[in-house]
Amino acid sequence: MNILLLAPHPFYQDRGTPIAVNLLLQALSKLGHTVDVLTYHEGTNVTYPGVTIHRIRKPLFVRNVPPGPSLKKILCDLAMLPKALSMANRKPYDLVHAVEESVYMAMWIRRRNGVPYLYDMDSSLARQVAEKFSWLGVLLPLMTRMERAAIRGALAVVPVCDSLARIAEEDGARQVFLLRDISLLSPASPEDLELARTLVPRSESLCFMYIGNLEAYQGIDLMLDSFDEFLKDGNDAHLVIAGGKAADIQMYQGKAKKMGIGESTFFLGPQPLHRMSALFNVADVLVSPRIKGNNTPMKIYSYLASGKAILATALPTHTQVLTPEVALLVPPDIRSFAGAMKALAKDESLRRKLATSAQYLAQACYSQASFQKAVTELYAGIQKALT
Repeated sequence: MNILLLAPHPFYQDRGTPIAVNLLLQALSKLGHTVDVLTYHEGTNVTYPGVTIHRIRKPLFVRNVPPGPSLKKILCDLAMLPKALSMANRKPYDLVHAVEESVYMAMWIRRRNGVPYLYDMDSSLARQVAEKFSWLGVLLPLMTRMERAAIRGALAVVPVCDSLARIAEEDGARQVFLLRDISLLSPASPEDLELARTLVPRSESLCFMYIGNLEAYQGIDLMLDSFDEFLKDGNDAHLVIAGGKAADIQMYQGKAKKMGIGESTFFLGPQPLHRMSALFNVADVLVSPRIKGNNTPMKIYSYLASGKAILATALPTHTQVLTPEVALLVPPDIRSFAGAMKALAKDESLRRKLATSAQYLAQACYSQASFQKAVTELYAGIQKALT
């Protein structure tokens, strides 16, 4: 098939959706499809057989486009739309694979050129915007109607988790195909292992570790407040936080220092994806304190494969993948989260039990092979629908 893949974000970068798109391109290349990728001006090119990267022109003053809704993203999307329409006019594509908000560009292409589209649904756009910008809540009904129209017009909707699948089904999707993320762990190199040991403080105390961005919805405040409560209760541990923008790191470093936990809290800044396995090697408990959102954080799948215990909030963003057999799940409040930290710190057998069960689940359900199989089945169904 000739596929136009719309990827409205910097590509490639080591973060959520770009990582998922990169996995998808690898899978489509192995299946022999020809894929033109239209993406933002930022990012590093990748090279796979049959895959060509096209980029928008850099919008004036737009640099370092962040995850999630933003003015920078809107400006990039406005630059992306005419190029997407132009590419669809120049080449006879069989399908538009539209990621996130580019589905609205795909709808335009379908009306003008008759090319069907697949909606790669990484989040509920309407809910995501309303959560980040509460003052736009008045527009939620309109945004929900637009999202519903995008879902109903798609040849198929491809959500990344159960909660998004339910939204697609309730909104009248013709076909829903769940395509979960997978573990991204690869064997750690000796160099990365040595570097990880220098980045993470050497201590006999337990190491809690968080990896990801430092946006408010991730629950970083909950994690720091709970860790403070944990230490005040006479427990001994250190908290390592990898990832985040410089401004966010500075803000949370200031908070940790003000709370009096600065000497036990370490901010490593952004780390390359290939170093994740080495960092996990020096951790005892992996933490995901997310307080908002309905999609499962991509890091959860690597957490599962890590061989380490997981502590997470008992919210649908986690519980659609995590169960009490593979993670310690608690309500998103300081007392509960601090209590869970204490329980894991005191009980090594519990940590081992959770880690073993989690690793088994990752190997069985969230591997590279399982992802390739799912993409193969998805596109076999698409090709059948188009014939």
